[in-house]
Parts: sequence; structure tokens; C-alpha cells
Amino acid sequence: MVKQMINLIDKSINISSISHLYPFKSNFMDKNGLKYHFLDEGKGSPVVMIHGNPTWSFYFRNLVKALSTKYRIIVPDHIGCGLSDKPDIKTYDYRLKSRVNDLTSLIEHLKLNEKITLVVHDWGGMIGMAYAVKNPDKIRKIVITNSAAFFPPEGKHLPLSLKILKNSKIFAAIAVQGFNLFALGALYMASKKRLTKEVKKGLTIPYNCWKNRIATLKFVQDIPLTKKDISYKLVKNVDSNLYRLSLIPMLICWGEKDFVFDNTYLAEWKNRFPNAIVHSFSDAGHYLIEDMPDEIIPLIKNFLKNKP
Repeated sequence: MVKQMINLIDKSINISSISHLYPFKSNFMDKNGLKYHFLDEGKGSPVVMIHGNPTWSFYFRNLVKALSTKYRIIVPDHIGCGLSDKPDIKTYDYRLKSRVNDLTSLIEHLKLNEKITLVVHDWGGMIGMAYAVKNPDKIRKIVITNSAAFFPPEGKHLPLSLKILKNSKIFAAIAVQGFNLFALGALYMASKKRLTKEVKKGLTIPYNCWKNRIATLKFVQDIPLTKKDISYKLVKNVDSNLYRLSLIPMLICWGEKDFVFDNTYLAEWKNRFPNAIVHSFSDAGHYLIEDMPDEIIPLIKNFLKNKP
């Protein structure tokens, strides 16, 4: 009955209306029969940008434009996100381990033999750092923006809205896959700056029907809270091994108005990496690069330019 009330028509994704904001060539890697989309712009030292939920490579568009004049910028869309394929759960499990395996496969596919710089956001923090702690010798520098690669700091709990979406399968499916409330809500909750109509469209355009919103839901459902959760063991491994990255130069840029990754998470990053360069913005939110592009881009440029 519910499914009859919601538009279940499988819709293709047409990004021509936002091509002036996202003027990049699409590249695809075959990953077990699935099309794994990524950007590969510019030449030079490789910089890999890893997005979270519910964004896609569009979120990094201004950073790609600014840095691709001097660096090789690689930005994948996770399976189920952006312009990558969006299979059902029988075809792809949408677990953290698979995300890390996908990233590893892409780096190997592109033969990135030179050390890479990671730029991570949201779930991209856990995905990117899972790769980094396993391959610290392959990492040149790391840029952290509003994300985590550890369990919630002591006293922190998952926000009630996310907890409900994680634990209530029927309601979550209706809210997230049916009405796209997670991606649409983020347009107003994740950014402190009022986003333009075009940017809002760009951020949500890949998630235009029930089928195409599966990853948005599965990311939330994969958040590990207890030892019973499938991804708990991998998160624990990352949490326990972050120290392996302590000698790698790190820049932390943080929006203090983040409703999930608040200043408690920033304090944990600073505690783990006391030598990191930190810039915190009191009037920016979770979508930091949307809120503060003119401030963030020069900081990252300078960080990449300076020798370790």
C-alpha cells in the first residue's frame, strides 16, 4: 500500500542542467559488473577526495576546479551514489568493508604508485582512513573535514533522528527511499549558508527515485553502534590503528555548527593528532565546503603546496 503511494518509477539521471557547475568528464571502472563512477581531472601529485552521505562528487566540485590546475584530482562516487550504479542489496551489500575495497580497487586500477593526499568528509572519513591505516606508506598528506574515523567520543550518542532511521526499517524506507527526507533535509540542516536552487538540485539530482536512494538509507543502517553490527569490527580496527598515521601531515578544517560531527569530534581529532594544522569556523556547518569555499580552498592549496 505504501509503495503504491510513492513514485517507484525507475528514473534515469540527467545532469545536463547542472553541467555548468559540474563540467567534468565522467570515468567508469568495472567493479564486479557494476559501474563505479569517478572524476580524474588534472595532472600532478594525486589527490583523492572521498565523499559521505548523502553527497557525491558534486560536493567537491569547487575544490576540483581549484586544485586540478596543479594536481591530479580523483573523486569516486560510492556505489549507489552520484553517477555510479545503484544495485539492489542482493547485488551489493552496502557495507563499510565493501566501500573500502572499492576505493582500494580504484587506486590500484589507476596505478597510483606515487603517494596520495586524501581529502575526506562525513562517511568518507571512515572509508578513507580505513584505507590509510592499512596503507600508511602510500599516504602523503590528509585533509580532514567534518567526519570521524573512530567511535563516538565518550558521552556522545547518535542523534535520535539517525537512530530511528537505523533501527526502524519500514519507517526508514518510507522516509529515506520514499520521500528522500535524508538528502532533502541535509540541504537545510547541513549548510548554514542558504544554498542556491541550482546547488540544491546538484546535490540531490542522483537521488531522484526510490531505487536511486538505496545507498542513502544503507549508509545510515550500517552505522555501527554495538558489537552486533556488521561493520563494528572494521571501525574498531580503524579506531585502534589511527596512531599509524601520526607522522603524516594533516590539515583539519571544521564547521562548528555541524549537527552530528560537532566540536566534541573535533576535540577527538585534535587529541589523536596534536600536530595537525586546525582551522575551525564558528558559522559553518556540516557542508563546510559549501559554506566556506573562499576560506577553505586557499587553506588546502597552501597545505598541499608546503613541503612536509
